[in-house]
Amino acid sequence: MPTNAELLSRRADAVVRGVSHATPISAARARNAEIWDVEGKRYVDFAGGIAVLNTGHCHPGIIAAAAEQMQRFTHTCFQVLMYEPYIALAERLNALAPIQGRRKTAFFTTGAEATENAVKIARAATGRSGVIAFTGAFHGRTVMASAMTGKVTPYKKGLGPALPEVWHVPFPVPQLDVTVEDALKYLGFIFKADADPSGIAAIIIEPVQGEGGFHQAPPELMRALRRLCDAHGIVLVADEVQTGFGRTAKMFAMEHYDVTPDLICVAKSLAGGFPLSGVIGRAAIMDAADPGGLGGTYAGNPVSCAAALAVLDVFAEEKLLDRAARQGTQLKARLEKLRSQNNVLPIDAIRGLGAMVAFDIVRERGGSEPDAETTKRVVQTAYENGLVLLSCGTNANTIRILAPLTAEESIVDEGLDILEAALAC
Repeated sequence: MPTNAELLSRRADAVVRGVSHATPISAARARNAEIWDVEGKRYVDFAGGIAVLNTGHCHPGIIAAAAEQMQRFTHTCFQVLMYEPYIALAERLNALAPIQGRRKTAFFTTGAEATENAVKIARAATGRSGVIAFTGAFHGRTVMASAMTGKVTPYKKGLGPALPEVWHVPFPVPQLDVTVEDALKYLGFIFKADADPSGIAAIIIEPVQGEGGFHQAPPELMRALRRLCDAHGIVLVADEVQTGFGRTAKMFAMEHYDVTPDLICVAKSLAGGFPLSGVIGRAAIMDAADPGGLGGTYAGNPVSCAAALAVLDVFAEEKLLDRAARQGTQLKARLEKLRSQNNVLPIDAIRGLGAMVAFDIVRERGGSEPDAETTKRVVQTAYENGLVLLSCGTNANTIRILAPLTAEESIVDEGLDILEAALAC
């Protein structure tokens, strides 16, 4: 079997530079919260394929469901020959989603497809074209999705002009000195200077920003957006691609709020590692697009839908929402202990709903100045010592933890031990 270095060299020759990689590790096999590379080294997984593996690597129930479907057929294209797993999954998600009234669902393949199609649906329903998004947001890398993404480097730099009629509002983040009042004031400026509310089709927001640094949208912001959308006939879209499916100790992060969205975008942990995404929404809005206006050749693949149905079964049978809450408590308690220690690097702003936990690495204890270079070094030291870890944030100084919700407490503690060693001064 080739080594990590050999595969990295082959990758450099064969794979485009624009597809980045967080580590030089090549995976050979994985199980639940553990990964083994091609050289046989074992790692604790605190990345979860970027929030895709809430049910862990190769959960036997999910693998069995996918294998059973593969024995029947792997593809027909739902628009040509429909199949029950697509319909059954839509029924179950419609019943679960925190959306007012009757609901319907459409499936796609990637998170970017979900956010793009949410905008298409909102435009069809309203007859408008404008979109409001937020700074720090990540909605995908396709043309519309990257236009909505609130970060230039690396998602837009050198890739041509963004689509028009997309405006960004500052996302409230205490560390960046942006308040809810600031955000709403800026939104008011947009409505006065750039776009009348009557021309806005959708406001899209992540309940907890993913790439932006695991910052939660304050409840008062969600309430204000719901009022604005109701007053002006705007569709409120919750991008739950990363927060969905139990990560925040609720099936959907919007369940932490006392208002509901019109549409919810889902992907990542929806199908336990199989490619699948979707938009769930109010039926009257979802049905606005004409037949043929939505879909895709691979959209709602039957194997992925079968896997997703098994994911929902695993959540119920293994009480993963409760486990997410316990894991979050375990993570934050240990991080708070680390923050008080003088033998580790200064960390700040420990935060997170459920098991969607993050903290910042700063230059001095008690301060808030970001330290991106040290953060990069911590991630490298962690994987060298057997922990797969990811950073994020607009200042590149946030460490995020996305361990599988199925991970044993002992494995999480082992990962935290490696993290503590990586943070040692």
